[in-house]
Amino acid sequence: MLIFAVMENPYIKQFPDLMSGKKILYVHGFASSGQSGTVTRIRTALPSATVIAPDLPIHPAEAMQLLRATCETEHPDLIIGTSMGGMYTEMLYGYDRIIVNPALQMGDTMVSHNMVGAQHFQNPRQDGVQDFIVTKALVKEYKEMTEQCFSGVNEDEQLHRVIGLFGDEDTTVDTFDLFHEHYPRAIRFHGEHRMNDNSFMHSVLPVIRWFDDWQEKRERPIVYVGFDTLADKWQKPMSSCQKAIRRLIENYQLLIVAPSTSNHPQQMTEVLAWAMEHINVPAYDHVIFTNQQNLLYGDYLITSDDRLGAADFMGTHLVFGSDTFKTWEDIISFFDRLGGQ
Repeated sequence: MLIFAVMENPYIKQFPDLMSGKKILYVHGFASSGQSGTVTRIRTALPSATVIAPDLPIHPAEAMQLLRATCETEHPDLIIGTSMGGMYTEMLYGYDRIIVNPALQMGDTMVSHNMVGAQHFQNPRQDGVQDFIVTKALVKEYKEMTEQCFSGVNEDEQLHRVIGLFGDEDTTVDTFDLFHEHYPRAIRFHGEHRMNDNSFMHSVLPVIRWFDDWQEKRERPIVYVGFDTLADKWQKPMSSCQKAIRRLIENYQLLIVAPSTSNHPQQMTEVLAWAMEHINVPAYDHVIFTNQQNLLYGDYLITSDDRLGAADFMGTHLVFGSDTFKTWEDIISFFDRLGGQ
């Protein structure tokens, strides 16, 4: 009898309250299975959620039939699809979906990466099959399947149901522009085609949190972070600021605040580019430009001085660099004591 030990992953933190009691359908990529490392990551990080991860048939019509039947019986609260699975996930309309590095032109991808011929499954499958053959006829089937992509896109799908994540070092597929033609919420993340612990924790998990908050109509305490506390005079990240951001987004709705420079739009563009480079996915659509911080509605404001009305902010103002909050480590300790309040 074989006994499989479940090893703890020190790089994956658990969030028992996130997606609690909900179902997540994971749709794997080409030559993979429901036993992939991504499934293990999701189950480890979200121990209170049920993760459904079926092995997909090789023929795309059969795979799509299986996925639609699974959706009808399981009613998943969230679907996450990667690579080829992202292509299938795009077509599962009516469900909240995270689409990661989708192979939206799967037939062409198979040809360009020389996938025709004998192939080996990268992960164990329930049917025990380890090898399969990709024929020209199968490539044609995938090309015909991808022609059905975007057929059910509507305003609800565009604005609420779908977020696409695209690795900026993905050398296997690049369908960002094609996806963005149909869905506005397309985000570049720091990572390759294949998901790892880092890209899951810092790119996918924040998006899962967004969907869970939206589904639950959850309003987290709001923390505004002044751009002046994030970048030093050389435009490098302040010490521990990235660590602090990752900790804060676990319990708070975090927004980055920068001065409005409408007469110099290039400066605003540079702020957005810096935020996406150094904060990445959590900064997407979470940057505010204003010269009247006293009018911001929220719970906490972190800035380095009292300019732009920060002193009159109605919530709690934390002055970065002061004796109390000299570093980001001091701010981390402050919020750790609050426990999410």
